[in-house]
Amino acid sequence: MSNTILEFKDASIFQGESLVLSDVNVQINKGDFVYLIGKTGSGKSSFMKTLYADLPLKKGDGSIVDFDLKALKEKDIPFLRRKLGVVFQDFKLLTDRTINDNLSFVLKATGWKDNSAMNSRIEEVLDKVGMKTTGYKFPHELSGGEQQRIAIARALLNEPELILADEPTGNLDPQTSVEVMEVLQEINKNGNTILMATHDYALLLKYPSKTLKCDENKVFEVVQRRA
Repeated sequence: MSNTILEFKDASIFQGESLVLSDVNVQINKGDFVYLIGKTGSGKSSFMKTLYADLPLKKGDGSIVDFDLKALKEKDIPFLRRKLGVVFQDFKLLTDRTINDNLSFVLKATGWKDNSAMNSRIEEVLDKVGMKTTGYKFPHELSGGEQQRIAIARALLNEPELILADEPTGNLDPQTSVEVMEVLQEINKNGNTILMATHDYALLLKYPSKTLKCDENKVFEVVQRRA
């Protein structure tokens, strides 16, 4: 398999009929940690939505985890999404069930049947985010930072080839943001590729990495100056 996880060539991204980003040329390789930055309304969300096929790619070429986004059919979308782990700003946990049940719901929905294998996988991902003892709790019993750790654990369940983190620290205070960022850094060190959309420039300074910026209908790489 190729080392390239995500690639756009001369792509244009639309929201309905409106052109949001044009001449997009981006490559992300296995093991990368990449930030996506830009003002509100600059196209970050549209870029992310195109990656998990919420928006179709109408013009140019794009591939992600070996799926051709231009040729993607409706029936292929669930298979694409299984190879991606998506972490949202607002956690998106099911409030009427425990953490273990939240995670087993995802496994069952993606074809897992063996209860013992499911329990073992759930324990494994909770351990990875430092939340091993919280499986019996409900989301409302956890802090925002803890809920976001659970959301990251959920994203890891099916061993995704790429994690898309869309403003994962957007609802968190600075200290909690750093704790969540440490979890993402650790996961990246273990070999997971991460693309993280963020407004939090303090994190970019603290954890410098490859950075893409959306501005004036373009996406380009920002060269970070080292101190």
